[in-house]
Order: sequence, then structure tokens, then C-alpha cells
Amino acid sequence: MKPYRILILGAYGNFGRRLSARLARVPDLELLLAGRSGQKAEQLVATLRTGGASAHCTPLVIDAQSATLPAELKESGAQLLIHTGGPFQGQDYRVARACLAAGLHYIDLADGRDFVTGISQLDAEARAQDRVVISGASSVPGLSSAVMQALSADLAQVDRIDIAIAPGNRTERGEATVAAILSYVGKPSQIWQGGRWRTVYGWQNLHRHSFPAPVGRRWLAHCDVPDLSLFPEHYRGVQSVQFSAGLELSFLHLGLYGLSWLRRLGWVRDWSRHAGRLARMSRWFERFGSDSGGMVVTVAGRDHAQQVRCQQWQLLAGSGDGPFVPTIAAAVLAKKLASGAAMISGARPCLEQFTLAEFVAEARDLDIHFRCDERPTHD
Repeated sequence: MKPYRILILGAYGNFGRRLSARLARVPDLELLLAGRSGQKAEQLVATLRTGGASAHCTPLVIDAQSATLPAELKESGAQLLIHTGGPFQGQDYRVARACLAAGLHYIDLADGRDFVTGISQLDAEARAQDRVVISGASSVPGLSSAVMQALSADLAQVDRIDIAIAPGNRTERGEATVAAILSYVGKPSQIWQGGRWRTVYGWQNLHRHSFPAPVGRRWLAHCDVPDLSLFPEHYRGVQSVQFSAGLELSFLHLGLYGLSWLRRLGWVRDWSRHAGRLARMSRWFERFGSDSGGMVVTVAGRDHAQQVRCQQWQLLAGSGDGPFVPTIAAAVLAKKLASGAAMISGARPCLEQFTLAEFVAEARDLDIHFRCDERPTHD
């Protein structure tokens, strides 16, 4: 049988090469590892081949901004494109539209709130082409919604959702990731709190959270992610949805908090313009801290007997494996499409598109561990 051909756009980037490495282990796949730099694509292919790749890997030069992108995608013969080239904050849908024009399925690793929630504008076109277009196949909302689906299964009503992510300081981070965070530092956004929309500011609302060892106690602050729009609509009646993230080194986290005030006061228009410089500065401190990070999802509500319930799911990543987490959702979905599994056509956010069990199974070879506990409640 002819191998299923997947084009990974931005394949040699921070998340792209991790996703490429995971899919390269699948023998029935053909991977086109693409980006603007042919040299970097060739280097990635050589690395994967040296590592014993089972899939057939080919380097490819493709520029997402090219006016001839639909024709280039069609000529590639790919059946699915996975877009890993962030930051997605501020991007348009030219890549997804080019995929539809060329007859490809499309998945991205976006975590930009407006980008992910707006993908539905392509739904009619995707249905007409009988193609799958999924945005946000990443930690949020891909993994977070899979966790929510599992935790809310026994609840008649979800009242509160609280999500937090805290990466280790020594885990690798690319400039695109830094730019994505900086795009909302000090920027106003809306969160659903107390049953109404309330204005908050990026990287403010400081608080502390104690993760299990070895992650430990971390500072957290507000982040603007798709879940903040998607979950209030999906879980009708929920009173509060919050999302926070934190840096391991307190002085870096609190320094970013200081920068948030400069934007909030109007002294700086957009910190993402300085992503390259700030990313380089952050690397001065890479030898400090750890390579351990965590994610926690806390859900409170009432079960069908109207008893108050509170559950907390936790992910702990070590050995520098944390950056694989945002790639696992895309790997799960890509394998589904490649296997011929039925998936509903159309364009939508990655909301409950795979199960938590499928995610855990895909991560089984990584230093990533999971636990779920019942928490004390106060009616």
C-alpha cells in the first residue's frame, strides 16, 4: 500500500522537529519536512535517518508566504499538512486556505486565542471539499479539552475550570514560543469569572501554585489562550474559567510581570517585537533551574447526585521532555488520518478531537507522567 504522505511545515523548528521525530518512527508514512531553509530541512532529514527513521523522509523548501503556495502543495502530493510555524498570534489562514485549494487535510499547533477560535470561518469550505481542518492540536486546547472531557464525564454540571502550565527553565524554547507569550504580556483580554466576562491583563493576576515534586512551587500569571473562549461556551453554566502559566526562575517571571505593566500603561506597544532580543537574554540563565515542568487541570462541579466534586489532573515532565507535550496531539490526529479512521470533515478548534487515553498512549515512551486526584470541596 502506498505510504500516507504528510507535509510538516516548519519541520526544523522547536516543535516541528520533535513532531517530525515522533512521526518518523511510523513505517507507513512518508514525511515531507519543509520550511524556507533547504539546508536546515536537509540537516533534519539526515539526523532522523541517522537515528533510524522508519518513515521515508524528504527535505522540501516551501515558504508559507508564497503566492504559489496552493500549487506547491498540490505538486508535493501530500495528503495532510501540519503547520508548526508559530507564533500564530496575528497570523491569517493563508496556509489552511492553500491546503483546501490543493485538496489537503490541515492541522496546526496554534495556541493563539483568536486564531484557533476563528478557524470555524473555513468550515463551509472544508465541508464542501470533504477535508478536515483542525486548529489548536497542542497543549491548549487539544490536551486541555481531552482532560476536561475525562474529568467532566461524571459531572452533571461544571462550575469551575482552572488550568496552569509551568515549564522547566532548562527545557528548550524557541523564539516563536517567546514571541507568542510576549504578544499578550500587558494586553487586556476577557476571561469568564463569576458568571460574567471580566477584563484582565496578560502576565498579571500573580499567584503561587505548588506542583508535585520535582516541579515544586511556582509563580503563575494570566495567559491568553483559546480555552478562555471555548470552554465557557462548551460547558454551559460554568462560572469560572482561568488559565495561568509561569516561569521557573522567580526573577524572570517577576521581570516579565514588570514588563506587563509597561504595556498596560501604554509605554510599550507590543513586547513581541523584541522577542529575538529577550529570547537571547533568557538563554543567559539556561544553566539555572531544572528540566522539569508540569501542567494541572482542576475541575469543580456537581455530580448527578448533586454532590460537590473537585478533581485535579496533573502532568509532570522530566528529562527535558516537556516540549514534546505540545506535539503529541498533532501526532495522534495525524496517525488517525493516516490509518483511515473516520473523522468528520469541516474546520474547527481542536476541542475533544481525541481522548485522554490516546494522548497517554502516545506519550508512553517519554518521561511524562500523569495522576488524577479527588480534591477537598467546600459546598
